[in-house]
Amino acid sequence: MGVDEQLSEFFDGSKVVLEVDGYDNPVEYLLKEGYLAKPTFEQLTYRPENTPTAAELKKLAKLDDFSDEMLETFAANNARNLAILQGVQDLLRRGHRRIILFAVSVRHAEDLAAALTAYGVESSVVSGETPLGRRAATLKTFKSNVERPMVLCNFGVLTTGFDAPQTSAAIIARPTKSLVLFSQMVGRATRGPKAGGNDTCEIVTVHDPTYPGFGDIAEAFFNWEDVWNDS
Repeated sequence: MGVDEQLSEFFDGSKVVLEVDGYDNPVEYLLKEGYLAKPTFEQLTYRPENTPTAAELKKLAKLDDFSDEMLETFAANNARNLAILQGVQDLLRRGHRRIILFAVSVRHAEDLAAALTAYGVESSVVSGETPLGRRAATLKTFKSNVERPMVLCNFGVLTTGFDAPQTSAAIIARPTKSLVLFSQMVGRATRGPKAGGNDTCEIVTVHDPTYPGFGDIAEAFFNWEDVWNDS
């Protein structure tokens, strides 16, 4: 039994769905009313240095998500990393002042932050390895009202429970098969004006050729229908 089926079984197969007259799905309503920022989705493309073998793809198909070994392969891809750095610079040129970058590992987050700093971009790192005091200070600075732009590179700790309303862009460099995880990463930049956030936001996802991925936040509300009953 997969994790989605387990979750469904725990709640007796019942799912409460927000239904609003005149709207095909709740996301349209939340966008129209300003609870969610209107997102622009963009893909970062690059020419991969290596392509997965049939055996690797077969192995991935059997896993719930990418293995640490696979993620490290992404982290070591120079062409991919250059595309990410260029993507950050493009967002800054378009006026974004708070950008969250989701890396594939702690080391990857550290390397990207170091590269951005070398380019003159104020950037910091938060991960599960960051001491609590330093993490709190870093997040406080990121959430402050200072005008200078900042990029927060992180791995594994800001997908839930993190509230930085000024965040207007996210770069999702961490590949995942999990729609839940993808939606959580997208959600860090989609707070609308009625929720203290922005009118619009940009979600930039690194496109890894031949690997699975996601691109539409609305998918999160309508996936796994085969394991749930409407309530």
